[in-house]
Amino acid sequence: MGFTELGQAVRARRRTAGMTRADLANRSGLSANTVMKVEQGQTRDPGVFKVAALCRALSVSIDDLVTEAERNELAWEEPTMVNGIVSVGYEGRQIDDFVAGLQRAGVRTVADVRLNAISRKPGFSKTRLRDALAAVGIGYVHMRSLGNSKNNRQPFWDGHPEEGRRVFREALQSTGAQASLGELSQLARDHVVAVLCFEADVERCHRKVIIDQVVKDTATPVADLPAYESLRG
Repeated sequence: MGFTELGQAVRARRRTAGMTRADLANRSGLSANTVMKVEQGQTRDPGVFKVAALCRALSVSIDDLVTEAERNELAWEEPTMVNGIVSVGYEGRQIDDFVAGLQRAGVRTVADVRLNAISRKPGFSKTRLRDALAAVGIGYVHMRSLGNSKNNRQPFWDGHPEEGRRVFREALQSTGAQASLGELSQLARDHVVAVLCFEADVERCHRKVIIDQVVKDTATPVADLPAYESLRG
């Protein structure tokens, strides 16, 4: 069982209980950032005490949560999507695990929606990323016209994502952005395409607007890209 599957089980339980991440953080005594990382499989070892705190807050036993996580792992043994979108932020990821996760999810193309496809994180700048993907048969396209302007990043960082999304929706009306949206929609109809940016939490990233628009136009399925880490070493 991996940390991602555990996170999926926590997220499912939280949503069933009608709680936000902030609610779960308050009830468990953990930070909202820690809860987010656990849910998205972005922590290498959440620790027994953190898992126990989450279980208490969710009114579920550790054994039951682990059982649900194991079911999630079985569900991801083989790619379940033949087309659609996989949402992914590379924050907290290593390039080798990232590429392996794309393969496991059946991704055939990565659509990079960063304004500038450069990164201090090894392997995630445009050329090295494209080469790493090509080595395993995954295509790469940089859709710069779907990047978020530097002037519109502060709302996402300051906890006002709706304002950032509003501004970005207006930017998507440009000719270049509309052309890229059309290209992305066609990719999503044809096969599984990953929409890539930096932020791990899609709620704090402009890619949510892009994905929502493509889903509206194509009715294709959407999934988050799990991060695969072994709980048993």
